[in-house]
Amino acid sequence: MADEGVKAPPAKPPAAATTAPGPADATKYVGTPAVGTSKAAAAGGVAAVGPSNTEIDKRRRRLVWSGVAAFLAAWFLAFFRFFLPRTLFEPNTVFKIGYASDFALGVDTKFQQKYRIWVDRTPDRVFVIYAKCTHLGCTPDWKPAENKFKCPCHGSGYDSEGINFEGPAPRPMDRAHVELDPTGQIVVDTSRLFQWPKGQPSHFNDPGAYIPV
Repeated sequence: MADEGVKAPPAKPPAAATTAPGPADATKYVGTPAVGTSKAAAAGGVAAVGPSNTEIDKRRRRLVWSGVAAFLAAWFLAFFRFFLPRTLFEPNTVFKIGYASDFALGVDTKFQQKYRIWVDRTPDRVFVIYAKCTHLGCTPDWKPAENKFKCPCHGSGYDSEGINFEGPAPRPMDRAHVELDPTGQIVVDTSRLFQWPKGQPSHFNDPGAYIPV
């Protein structure tokens, strides 16, 4: 009877079943996913996709690479040009201008642009004036109305035979060497010049300074 007054201890509730975390639970994020991750993109409602490869993107990439290639090519050419010799190409100093009978009395300017000369014919000779002012080397202009050469740089004046008479020019303009080839054409050589230095004898009557007619 004594055992009837003792209450039995309450039964323990069954222990909760514990399971080992699976692979899916190991990849779960706690809190807010890191910015820049695919989880963050998904959490923000943005589809986690890679860069697009549209036709516009392809054209842009081609344009960028074309610009890079052009820049490298220009740089290479400039680098290569640095090692090349710097050669000056000058016009030929020996050339033919035709026959003495081709020129009328006076100054002929048709070879000025190409050879920087004037052909001058007088009653007894043909000679060639080198078109360079003896002051500072400018090219004078032929003024047919005034029958003179006038330098546009500093105002030096020369008569129809290239003899200075006004301005700072110290002496007459030089004359080029002339001779006849076997066919009778006039051959001019501007590398050989005849001068009339100031205060000294003239060389304008030397052989080769003119052609008698």
